[in-house]
Amino acid sequence: MSLLRFLGIEAIGKQARERGDTASVRRIAAQLERLEPAAAKFLASFAYVLARVANADLAIVEAETVEMERSVRSLASLSEGEAALVVQIAKTQSHVLGDTENYVVTREFRRISSREQRAQLLQCLYAVAAADGTISGAETSVISAIAEELGFTRAESNALRSEYRDKLSELQARPE
Repeated sequence: MSLLRFLGIEAIGKQARERGDTASVRRIAAQLERLEPAAAKFLASFAYVLARVANADLAIVEAETVEMERSVRSLASLSEGEAALVVQIAKTQSHVLGDTENYVVTREFRRISSREQRAQLLQCLYAVAAADGTISGAETSVISAIAEELGFTRAESNALRSEYRDKLSELQARPE
């Protein structure tokens, strides 16, 4: 018997994960005290999924961070400082807990968002991935997985992907 199970902590953690109420989302949302709790949770989930894509190739460059900040700032009318804080926490949480919480956070975002909001997130995912001039194969793969988790068909995801054709690493000209 594990110590967590004995103390009853394991069951609490499992219930929270099933609700999509992960440590990552709670930590980001806590920094947004001026927002309604539902709006803070929405924004925290949105930012986390952006960080998931930015971290897909194991490096989040400055251009991706700037695009993430722009996206969350416009989404929730945040100040530059608030947007920077939300993005920094999302990047840290994604890096530290990514594999553990990626699917759970994305599933929760799907549950609390409209189809239009999910489409907006998908658009922002491509914008973040393209921010450094190239969408890597790893980023493309993660965006495809997220699109599926959000309920989009492969054809819908590919239609949006085609708008970024010139940024796709597999289609960019190789120097000779």
